[in-house]
Amino acid sequence: MDNRTTRTDPRIIRTRQLLKDAFVELLQEMEIEKISVNRIAERATINRVTFYLHYRDIPDMMEKMADEMIEEISRILNIESGDLHVTDEDDWPMLVNLLEHFAEHAKFYKVILGSRRTPIFTDRLLKLLTELITARIERMGDDSDLSAAGIQKDIAIWYGSSALIGTIVSWLRKDMPYSPHFLAKQFTLMRSLP
Repeated sequence: MDNRTTRTDPRIIRTRQLLKDAFVELLQEMEIEKISVNRIAERATINRVTFYLHYRDIPDMMEKMADEMIEEISRILNIESGDLHVTDEDDWPMLVNLLEHFAEHAKFYKVILGSRRTPIFTDRLLKLLTELITARIERMGDDSDLSAAGIQKDIAIWYGSSALIGTIVSWLRKDMPYSPHFLAKQFTLMRSLP
């Protein structure tokens, strides 16, 4: 029995990165409806047939890119197999790690999250952030400030996740005028407001 983990061929990883980069560049230049497999392949400097070795079509490519994005963010946030029960002390470094990841890949996230043409990415990220905020609110329990203030849990979750993703998108669109640490600190300060 072989206990080694299977590794993806570096050529496959490189080709997929070329395709992803080409797609993001084209999204910056034109409407998604005008993007074709031919254009992506040409921009990626690969053969069109090679595209089809990796993806069925552009929607399949976007679906797989969104899956990869969520896997990467989950890894960044140290979420192990669906365990969203982190402690309050973990919130700060988790948020800093998330924002640093967005800053490191700003070109990609600015295009895919800042565009209304590709909602799959924003929807997936919103779902992940909603799960994180839900877990955080549930950790607080029924004796929390939310309950004392008469705030419904589901409304607090909607508000928290939407505010977080909205702030991240605005931060990216404004070319990240604040450092990830500063922005994370601002979130922490806002959360402590009455």
